[in-house]
Formats: sequence, C-alpha cells, structure tokens
Amino acid sequence: MLSERQELILRKVVEGHLDAGQPVASKALAEGGDLSWGSSTIRHELAVLEEHGLLAHPHTSAGRVPTDAGYRYFVDRLLPQRRHRPLSLSLVRTELDKAMQTTTETLSQVTSLMAIVSGPPIETATVRHVEVLLLQPQVLMVVVITSTGGVTKRLFTFERPIDPGLADWAASYLNERLVGLGLGARMLAQRLTDPGLSEGERRFLAELAPAFTQLADTAQERLYVDGTARLLREDRVQDVSELNALMEMLERRVVLLGVLREALDERDVYVRIGRENERPELRSLAVVAAAYGLPRRSLGTVSVIGPVRMDYGVAIDSVRDAALQLSRFVEDVYDE
Repeated sequence: MLSERQELILRKVVEGHLDAGQPVASKALAEGGDLSWGSSTIRHELAVLEEHGLLAHPHTSAGRVPTDAGYRYFVDRLLPQRRHRPLSLSLVRTELDKAMQTTTETLSQVTSLMAIVSGPPIETATVRHVEVLLLQPQVLMVVVITSTGGVTKRLFTFERPIDPGLADWAASYLNERLVGLGLGARMLAQRLTDPGLSEGERRFLAELAPAFTQLADTAQERLYVDGTARLLREDRVQDVSELNALMEMLERRVVLLGVLREALDERDVYVRIGRENERPELRSLAVVAAAYGLPRRSLGTVSVIGPVRMDYGVAIDSVRDAALQLSRFVEDVYDE
C-alpha cells in the first residue's frame, strides 16, 4: 500500500505522462503548483515508487514514466470519477448489423482508439420470416430473415418447372413451422422432414433444407472494427513488428474473438495493460472491454485497443456506456 503522498505523486506522473507523452521530472512536479513538497522530497518518493515497480527511469531522461504496474495501480485505485459526458448512441429503430457498426464507429471517435465489437453468435438468433420466391419456371429463391435483422438468400435450380402452388404452400408451411426456432436448433431440421407430409412435399422441402440447416454452419461470428488507422500513428506503437503482428491477428479473427471472450465473464469492465495480456501481439497495448447482452446471457463484447498510454477514464467509461446501451438494444431484439 502506498501513502497518500505517494499516491498523489504517482497520479501526477501518470497524468503528466498521458498529457505530454514525455518522462515527468521531480522539478516539473514541484513547480506545477499542485504539490506542496520540495524537489528533494518528491525525488525521494519517485525513487520509492520506482523500487515498487510502479515507475521506470529511462536512461536518456531525468524523469520517470509509469510502468504497466503503475498504470494498473492508477486504474484500480486513483482513476478520477467520470469527468466527461456519457456516450450517446443512436440505435432506435435500427437493425442489429447497423447498431453494431454505429457503436464501433462512435466508440472509436470518442476515444481516439481502435474499437472492436463482436456480434452475437449466429445460433442465438431465431427465424423471424421466410419467403419462397419463384424467379423463373425452374429457379427459386429462399429468403430467411432472422430475429436479429439478418437476411440470407439462397438460389435453387430444378431440372423441371416448379409448381407455383407448391412454392406458395412451402412459404406458408415454413413460416408456420419454423418461425421462432433457433438457427442451430435440432427441431428445425426435424420439422423439414414431417412424416405427415406427402412424398412430393417432403421431397420439395428436402431440396430447400440447406437454406436453413446450413445457416449456423456457414455463418461466422461478426467482428466490427473501426479506427485501425489510429494505431498506425508514429506515437502510438513503437515496435513495428508488434504492430504487424496485431494486424495479422485482426485478419485471423478467431484468435481475436478468443481474446475478447475473456471479457464475457467479467462483472464490470475488463482492463488488461501491456504485459498483462497473454497474447504477444498485445504486450505493448492496453485492452478495455465489456460484455453486452441479456440479463442472464452475454452475447458479445464492446472493446477498445490502444497504447498503454491511453486516457483510461474516457476509455473505461465509454466502453461501459456502449455495452449498457447495446444491451438495452438487444433486449428489444431477442426474446429471453
């Protein structure tokens, strides 16, 4: 545990480094007007903080910079209460895909960081409506609209002309039997092979079945990313090889989804600073994330990734706001 004086000096060093990006010297702290102690006392406390591993002393400077542990102490114990306006998202009467994009773009703009939002798993969606459209005598399209606003279209070509009455019957039957079922539900496939149907009806539905049974298999969890260019600025990431590794991880989205899933079990905002991150690609960066979803089920995460020297107050509050507003939005989309 640090003394009140040490905590105040640590906070001033962190805030000074966040503002200027340069090591903070004892003379600058003493002349800043916020501390009532002289340079010698401040130098002594800086040395103590360095011994605790909370500050580092670059060889090229007489000042100190926060370490990953110093930033962690600041985030956990010294971060001031909210000092900025709550994040405002316009998600009313919006489809899920658009809501995810809006959240990602707004979060990146407000924090000046790269924002990533993971979409809900496809198997959590249900069938809302089915259309069977006869485009040509032997060509038919099946349109499936899900509870999340997703739309899939699949074309089927037959060797012989399709009976228009059979296509109309299929549309009516599929809406009656499939609406409300989850895309990954076993019951969905079973209802396409109802023994009470005629042989011709069963054969026709068997041809259309891939439009439904392969939805969950072919779909991937969506990642919405905005603000990647913000990490490419010269002052953000010093090691080019680490930046390249991060870009590769963004392309291999399965790996990134695994990182973000760690936030699903957190009660509040998930913060990993520098070497606290298990992935080597993130060791020089900080991740701030929060889960969104239904009261009893998390569906995805809202997150920002940026340099360790980031404004944690803005990042944490903005991510928390975005997750809360996205949760309210999906509650109207999903049925518990």
